Amino acid sequence: MSRYRLTSLDRRTFLKKTGQYGALALAVNASPTFAIATRVTPAVATTEGLVRGLIDDDVYTFLGVPYGAPPVGKLRFMPPAPPLQRKGVLDTMRYAHSAMQLSSGGSAVSYPGIIGPALGQVFGSRGDVLMQGEDCLALNVWSPGLKAAARPVMVWFHGGGFNYGSGSWPAYDGHNLARNHNVVVVTVNHRLNAFGFLNLSEMGGEQYANSGIAGQLDLVRALEWIRDNIEHFGGDPGNVTIFGQSGGGAKVSTLHAMPAARGLFHKCIIQSGARLEAGDPHLAAETTEKVLRALDIRRGQLSRLHEVHADDVLAAAVQVGGRYGPILNNEHIPEHPFAPKTRPLSDHVPLMVGFTKDEMTLYNVGFEWWRNLDNAGMRERIKAQRGAHADALIAAYEELHPDYSPRHLYTAILTSRHFLGATTLAERKAAQHSGNAYLYVFNWDSPVEDGILKSPHTMEIPFVFDNVDKGPLLLGTDRSTRRFGEQMSQVWTHFARTGDPNIRGIPSWAPYDTKNRATMVFDTRSMVIDNYMGAIRPILRLRG
Repeated sequence: MSRYRLTSLDRRTFLKKTGQYGALALAVNASPTFAIATRVTPAVATTEGLVRGLIDDDVYTFLGVPYGAPPVGKLRFMPPAPPLQRKGVLDTMRYAHSAMQLSSGGSAVSYPGIIGPALGQVFGSRGDVLMQGEDCLALNVWSPGLKAAARPVMVWFHGGGFNYGSGSWPAYDGHNLARNHNVVVVTVNHRLNAFGFLNLSEMGGEQYANSGIAGQLDLVRALEWIRDNIEHFGGDPGNVTIFGQSGGGAKVSTLHAMPAARGLFHKCIIQSGARLEAGDPHLAAETTEKVLRALDIRRGQLSRLHEVHADDVLAAAVQVGGRYGPILNNEHIPEHPFAPKTRPLSDHVPLMVGFTKDEMTLYNVGFEWWRNLDNAGMRERIKAQRGAHADALIAAYEELHPDYSPRHLYTAILTSRHFLGATTLAERKAAQHSGNAYLYVFNWDSPVEDGILKSPHTMEIPFVFDNVDKGPLLLGTDRSTRRFGEQMSQVWTHFARTGDPNIRGIPSWAPYDTKNRATMVFDTRSMVIDNYMGAIRPILRLRG
């Protein structure tokens, strides 16, 4: 059995030797092959009792800290309850359960060649399925120190839509962000898919009034716990930034429409996940009907739902399919977050919102037809999906990206929906004239397999977390790439600290408005472009 002391050098050596499996072992401290030696933190007081974590390379690390009671039995589908009071000291030295879930969308595609290992090295999402359980209301904290220091708090909501994922992916490790930028980082697990968003209200009445948004209410509960406790971990409860990517960005968006979340966050960053509207309760109720039929439960038997094994609930959700997520709710999400305009609940909160240049390559790279797509095939597919706008979009994107092959033009055009969502959100936020909005596009291309991915969905995450060193297969080892990661993470943490993303070394980045439409294009040599993709905007009929 090998034993490692987690100095900075040994931590890097350990990860280099063991890859994604070593990262998982390091995360859960439970590998049958590796024993991890490190120092233990002093006990820290929380509202429920004392917790104790690990000191890893001078970063105080607390993994699997409960912020809510286990949502099992009678608490299944219910709003989260506060965590149970404890006696003694709780050791928080390994990640808690991930929420009940399927394999990730990425895992469902057979990525060819080096692509699969390259993505797994950074995201390693299969561990979520292996570690899943209903008792998942837990968060992870990384802090440079426990003494009160008014450090900004950065709370990460993971991606995976509202169906899968967790706060324990290697790319989300908050160690470097906390150590290198003097911030407190928190990642959150919460209920997903049918466990968090099964709308039983239309058949179960008041008892189940919030079942369709239980997973989103978990996030409010986590923020309440942070407000009440984070000072003991060296963070400032009056300076909390919520940020997330993809489904995590949608979670951040939705919190803007929730009265219960008002005052719990002070800045926000939405990465490739601008969500303008909450879901339709009636459509969600139709999915619920199908789940109940799959479980052989009738309307008058809803109490049986609390007795069914969690695996059976998940199997029914899989059988039915459909998309889950927060819906309009009279009490907690009474209006859409950014439609037809942004909510006054959050008018004072500055935000950053953006997307990656080639979001959709991630979802297409595993398909042989996409890899062999020719010009005629590209045009046929775009016409089938974009109808009357197809020819104009193709011409505009050919001008924007003259070096793109047909397959990359295809995915770039599909990515326009991310551009549309991010820009619409920025414009509606700017219309409030309170709390600046900053729009960005992440432009850096991955070198893996001769650059076939370009700048796909999720690509910015290791840069934002200052974790470029975790993905040499996906990100390469060029010094300019590492410097770019240092710069990106500095932008994110400076925004969390001040509400302004401008740092030395990047061009002056003005808040977004409908006159200049300033957009930061992040790359190893970043630039600000006014009216970015201006020729494409009228084709998409984007309105301020």
